[in-house]
Amino acid sequence: MTSQPNILFFHVDNLGYGEISCYSGGPFRGVTTERIDAFADRGFRMTNYASEAQCTPTRSALLTGRYSVRSGTHSVPIGQTGGWGLVAWEKTLGDVLSAAGYECAIYGKWHVGEGAGHWPTDHGFSEWSGPPRTYDEALWPNDPWYDPERDPVSRLVTMKMGDPEVTEGEQLTLDVRRDVDLDFLERARVFMTASSEKGTPFFVYFNHSLLHMPVIPRPEFRGKSGNGDWADSLLELDSDFGTLLDHIESLGLTDDTLVIFAGDNGPEEALNWRGTAGYWEGSYFAGGEGNLRTPCIARWPAKVEPGRSSNDIMHVTDWYTTLISLAGGEVPQDRIIDGIDQVDWITGAQPESNREGFPYWMGKELYGVKWRDFKLVLKSQKYSTDPVGELASPHIVNLVTDPQEREPFNQQYLHSWTAYHFNKILADFAASVAKEPLIPTRAPLEHNPYDAK
Repeated sequence: MTSQPNILFFHVDNLGYGEISCYSGGPFRGVTTERIDAFADRGFRMTNYASEAQCTPTRSALLTGRYSVRSGTHSVPIGQTGGWGLVAWEKTLGDVLSAAGYECAIYGKWHVGEGAGHWPTDHGFSEWSGPPRTYDEALWPNDPWYDPERDPVSRLVTMKMGDPEVTEGEQLTLDVRRDVDLDFLERARVFMTASSEKGTPFFVYFNHSLLHMPVIPRPEFRGKSGNGDWADSLLELDSDFGTLLDHIESLGLTDDTLVIFAGDNGPEEALNWRGTAGYWEGSYFAGGEGNLRTPCIARWPAKVEPGRSSNDIMHVTDWYTTLISLAGGEVPQDRIIDGIDQVDWITGAQPESNREGFPYWMGKELYGVKWRDFKLVLKSQKYSTDPVGELASPHIVNLVTDPQEREPFNQQYLHSWTAYHFNKILADFAASVAKEPLIPTRAPLEHNPYDAK
């Protein structure tokens, strides 16, 4: 067994809590996700895993170990086509793990920067293939009001370390979007095989395109479930994840590989491709619990005790410090890192998470704080299409007794004592901002927050 595990982080786009069957989906969504369920049986299943509110901020938080509001990446950059994203000062997982001896690659959506200095290969990844932004741009060519001579054209791109610029490929159409994961899967298999043959540990950051709109099953899955395109696409997601697991097995690397299956935020709300948060309520781009919780499962046969689950909190930033710790890398000490090392909890060496809570945002707006099973709601918005409620007095929600967040407070107990814990989390964050100013959105590439003080 190697001392540095290979790492596959399988990120699922807009994965609601109610989609896969080892959480609260399965027959309620018309399909059983057998490969993911079997993976959960052999791994550690988290039921209180917190992403951020949108695709870009979650990816930023994962890659930097920092709340995205610190990095100026707190919002999806709609309508921006270059010169935005993580500044050069940020140290991503790609930067740190490559310095620790890993071969790092990313497939699928990057979505935390675009333009010279902002690409994955500027942050430690040796290769990348995917869309510069996101998959709804596949709808453009079929839009009768769209003019490719006048309007931007979205294309898939590839890039390798040392390339001066991305290489543009096919235009992102509905057919290209439908089949895009086949290309990512093949590239990932080739990369993992090459790393194995060299005896070098790999970090593959695999961003599957599902369940991002438009959700279109490939021909071999269309009609397979008998329950429509969405259930067919869940079968496709399940199969694609299994394809990577099978390849790792074929290389004889299962015991030496940490595999993480995780969502990037809550479900889609657009009617044609609406997902579900299952037991919870909410969609992405909002503050409902259905957006703050998404599935997350970790498997590493050599280290992670199988068949465990926990409702303790883990935040997406925690993967940064945890993965670096497992890889024998060095967590940067010259900046604020929000991620907490969860190695002992994930491996079963301790029963409880090292995290009790976190603040949460929608864009740059602070929406509230979670602490254990309680939630301080400062702005009320469960679904992306809901108006934002500016509350005269914050709500305190007990998620055990009121999981759908219907009441502003518990009528019997009030739970006002929880304000102590909420205020401590907010005070700690405020103190950290006084020490290290937030990086503005679209800050210059050379921006350093400590120079800006």
